[in-house]
Amino acid sequence: MFAAGGGAILQRMQRMDRRDALKVLFAAGCAGPLAAACRVREERDDMHAKSETQAAMPAIFLAHGSPMLLDDAKWVAELSGWARALPRPKAILVLSAHWEARPATVGATRTVPLVYDFYNFPARYYEVKYPAPGAPELAARVKALLGAKQPVAEDAARGLDHGAYVPLVAMYPQADVPVLQLSLPTLEPAALFELGRALAPLRREGVLIMGSGFLTHNLRRMEFRPDAPPPAWASEFDAWSADVLARRDVDALLDYRNRAPGVQIALPTHEHFVPVVATLGAGADDGSPVRFPITGFTYGSATKRSVQVG
Repeated sequence: MFAAGGGAILQRMQRMDRRDALKVLFAAGCAGPLAAACRVREERDDMHAKSETQAAMPAIFLAHGSPMLLDDAKWVAELSGWARALPRPKAILVLSAHWEARPATVGATRTVPLVYDFYNFPARYYEVKYPAPGAPELAARVKALLGAKQPVAEDAARGLDHGAYVPLVAMYPQADVPVLQLSLPTLEPAALFELGRALAPLRREGVLIMGSGFLTHNLRRMEFRPDAPPPAWASEFDAWSADVLARRDVDALLDYRNRAPGVQIALPTHEHFVPVVATLGAGADDGSPVRFPITGFTYGSATKRSVQVG
């Protein structure tokens, strides 16, 4: 097309503003003397698409520990190093074991007091502050993504609980990343997997989706020594979880209550485990390997295994 009439088109483009001229250029086709310009655009678009893919945030699950985690220099260093290795998030969406509310509920979208949801600890643990900015835009996106399939409520006074702020103090100590907490609307694995899947588009918008809990959580079986060796049931459950997650065996993960060894001892209750199901759901369409940035045990039976998808 341009080989025959390129001169006339170019003269016509000279009388237009830049935006209209580009419309004519690409409507006319990519041939003749203007083919080079088309190739430049195609290469630029391809680079833009690749950069968007590379910019997608991972979805993570972490063991959040008690408020005493912040006294564990090694664990703090592990969380801090993990955060530095991640792309910097525009915002963080937390699903913590310590907030169950139906329907799915977004927490405060402005900075409000923390929720000190623990008892009989020394006074200094109740003096920790984490004034992260609120994330009202993220709350609106969460409502838009989930609202077509389920109701979404808002609790404007609900601050971050220790499952959210304790690890964030270690990972982003400046409290300069907007944070939003979303409740667990159920403990049913299949529903939480789909919840994570529905939230997955946030990853391409720079949001770090963070499940927070513990793969094993039996307070009565914990030892008082942080360096106590893990019992066999804890090691076996941790190894099974790692294998299932690494292989992305969704069927096994969703049926963990029946398939996992020692599950009744490892998880007398299930709220600490199921956030990892939402995390894997958020990475369900991501073909990258599942990694474990932090491993090991603390206080005997509590596995610190943390998960990164993407």
